[in-house]
Amino acid sequence: MGYKSLAECVADLEKHGHLIRIKEEVDPYLEMADIHLRVYEKQGPALLFEKVKGSPFKAVSNLFGTLERSKFMFRDSLPKVQQLVELRSDPMKAVKNPFKFLGTGLTALSALPLKQSLFKQTFQKTTISALPQIVNWPMDGGPFITMPQVFTEDIDRPGVMNGNLGMYRIQLAGNDYIQDKEIGLHYQIHRGIGVHQTKANAKGQPLKVSIFVGGPPSHPLAAVMPLPEGLSEMTFAGALGNRRFRYFRDEEGFVISADADFVITGTVYPHENKPEGPFGDHLGYYSLVHPFPLMKVHHVYHKKDALWSFTVVGRPPQEDTSFGALIHEISGSAIPQEIHGLKEVNAVDAAGVHPLLFAIGSERYTPYLKERKPQEILTISNHILGKNQLSLAKYLLIAAREDNEALTTHHLDEFLQHMLERVDLTRDIHFHTNTTIDTLDYSGDGLNSGSKVVFAAAGEKKRELLGSLPTGFDLAEPHHLAVPGILTVQLPKYTNQQEAKRDIASLKERLKANELSQLPLVVVCDDASFTAENINNLVWVTFTRSNPAADIDGVDDFTENKHWGCRGPLIIDARKKPHHAPELIKDEAVAERIDRMGAQGGSLYGII
Repeated sequence: MGYKSLAECVADLEKHGHLIRIKEEVDPYLEMADIHLRVYEKQGPALLFEKVKGSPFKAVSNLFGTLERSKFMFRDSLPKVQQLVELRSDPMKAVKNPFKFLGTGLTALSALPLKQSLFKQTFQKTTISALPQIVNWPMDGGPFITMPQVFTEDIDRPGVMNGNLGMYRIQLAGNDYIQDKEIGLHYQIHRGIGVHQTKANAKGQPLKVSIFVGGPPSHPLAAVMPLPEGLSEMTFAGALGNRRFRYFRDEEGFVISADADFVITGTVYPHENKPEGPFGDHLGYYSLVHPFPLMKVHHVYHKKDALWSFTVVGRPPQEDTSFGALIHEISGSAIPQEIHGLKEVNAVDAAGVHPLLFAIGSERYTPYLKERKPQEILTISNHILGKNQLSLAKYLLIAAREDNEALTTHHLDEFLQHMLERVDLTRDIHFHTNTTIDTLDYSGDGLNSGSKVVFAAAGEKKRELLGSLPTGFDLAEPHHLAVPGILTVQLPKYTNQQEAKRDIASLKERLKANELSQLPLVVVCDDASFTAENINNLVWVTFTRSNPAADIDGVDDFTENKHWGCRGPLIIDARKKPHHAPELIKDEAVAERIDRMGAQGGSLYGII
């Protein structure tokens, strides 16, 4: 729909039963987040908070909480935007099928940003401290903006069409920030804003930053969308929202989104940082305190009756999971078109997204060999690990499409089974050591530092997977067969690397006393029962709590020509380590207060 504002979208959702109002006054410290988390867990409606304690502004969350609701909001524009993304990924499609893409060029042209100064009079001014000071998790360093659209321009090529609109978290207060004058920006240097800041730093000039909150729902989606090269976020927002991205510049030259509910302007000076964090993040743990760019606030603008938009980040699935599902709806075919031979790739949400990738690629090299083995898919894996956000992955499991044309990366248990049936542990494990991983992942040995591993499987099945533990299976430690072929084993708390090596060496000797040919993977953990309880727990524990080069071992392992492998089961030590960040745990006292809102007469009655 061509919503002119967030308020118009909220009214449409409420009219069609997709939104409810929270009429009670709610504390932005933990309570709003707890409500959001519990409603999302029930796949419930979007939420309009009418009374936010300590702020004159209303707030809205869970807009994108279900794929159904997201598709409802964009029901008139989704098909043509899918065509637009498809065409930008592969322009030759327009030549091959001109009638199918007849209107796509017009869509892009009519979606170009529109400069309009008449909106200037609709904004009023406020302060950072008057905004909803939403704190999601007990150990968070302060209130954060969790649904921002952060706009910057290229200092060498100024102009909106060369600008970047991205979603990077913003810390509003706490730590060493001067109240109402300073806020913190958290982003990775390879992102669009990082490129802009690097250029500004090189010239010794401050970077101008505009932070938009609210506005039509197409705007935050554009900010998080991985778009093909050359397709600007502002144009995409216009096409998706059936309404051109309207903007003007204020007296200081900052770009103002005319349809946003709130706009914060400020400057980032070269090499000026302050501690930012902790923040409860999408891996299910806190990202800790680190120096990040400091933004000096110039102005805080807002519309009359403005709505503050927010989300809550935590262990998946969360609202950003639904964001991801919508992105896949729009551009699921884009990345395979950019990497020759790739059928599909899935950043596994249950494992925190970046720690684990599943992929399927073509294996067409040397078809004359008696035994097929991974070759082309190894080439494809290098492309994947060098591609944008995919480069943050730690574990990449890639299968050959020729072994099962019906295989998909989105059925976790089936994909794992396919891989474990075919992987040759002596040959198919390929490490990348001393490399970069996600900033938010603390399983490595420093910020952004860790390792990667590729498991590649091609050819006939090599084993039937163990479906139940045989009589006489001898292991003293608590253990469970999580899924066929994967055993979880509970060992004592991890204290240090030396002690851990002794633990694993002892386990390897005890495992040898059993028949292991049908058991390719053993996951060492702190709680074998919890880890084996379901597939989501299994992949979350295994891949968020391990650093491949440091935590992978194996029974009867060897190194030959610098290649590591094992003849028995692979072992991943996924115990919590002393350097890991703490996991996210709710405040039970807050949960009890929210329970009362679910009682008869409360706003959440019948929902939670």
